[in-house]
Amino acid sequence: MNDTEQAEPNFPADYEPPEVWTWEKGSGGRFANINRPIAGPTHEKELPVGEHPLQLYSLGTPNGVKVTVLLEELLERGIADAEYDAWLINIGDGEQFGSGFIAVNPNSKIPALLDRSTNPPTRVFESGAILVYLAEKFGAFLPTAGAARAECLSWLFWQMGSAPYLGGGFGHFYAYAPMKIQYCIDRYTMEVKRQLDVLERNLAERRFLIGDDYTIADMANYGWYGALVLHNIYGAAKFLDVESYTNVVRWAKEIEARPAVARGRRVNKIWGAEETRMPERHSAADFDRS
Repeated sequence: MNDTEQAEPNFPADYEPPEVWTWEKGSGGRFANINRPIAGPTHEKELPVGEHPLQLYSLGTPNGVKVTVLLEELLERGIADAEYDAWLINIGDGEQFGSGFIAVNPNSKIPALLDRSTNPPTRVFESGAILVYLAEKFGAFLPTAGAARAECLSWLFWQMGSAPYLGGGFGHFYAYAPMKIQYCIDRYTMEVKRQLDVLERNLAERRFLIGDDYTIADMANYGWYGALVLHNIYGAAKFLDVESYTNVVRWAKEIEARPAVARGRRVNKIWGAEETRMPERHSAADFDRS
């Protein structure tokens, strides 16, 4: 057994929680080597800095894709000041626990943004906060007032609150947990299908989530639910019967056909076909070279 492998724990069927929980490092599961109950850095490592004011530190997961799609959409719209450097943070290797990354995001999660156009530089963490910050900074993809703004923020924060049930709940117990527990899988499957139905009913009456306008709410939700219905994340497309959510599929396909979305999906991606990967991104020319 090497340093990254851990023995699978023995989970007794009659488990009773102790009065005070203690951390057993060999807790099992795909991400056991990086899951821990404490914050703070595990090692000293400064972050790289590129030439652009916007420095993104991320990985091409659904949460990371939200931000790179917005940045590419801003550039597609001709907003040159949205040019950015995207640096890879490989969470499987624990790079999110480096001291430099934690200085930008004390929560040790991707994505994290450092805006060096301000003095002092502005750090922004949590993907939803980054979307709002950039949309407000550049005046795009977020209504400025009234019911439309409220609707956009409502769907954005709906996604922020709902996706943990999809990724950390359903995805974990269906695909990553060291043992299949029917209660857990059933519990989170029910919730994920309920969420898909929420989207399905809304999109039955609207082109995009708030109506005819494409916004950061669509980008945020596409990152998770678009991947779910179009790309079989967790290998669960058939299990969840995603094709039955026809309006969600239609909406996701329309978003995915956008050139900026195609670019954003590649940034900080380190898996899949070679031509779809782009571990780092420092200029638009990087897409032509890869």
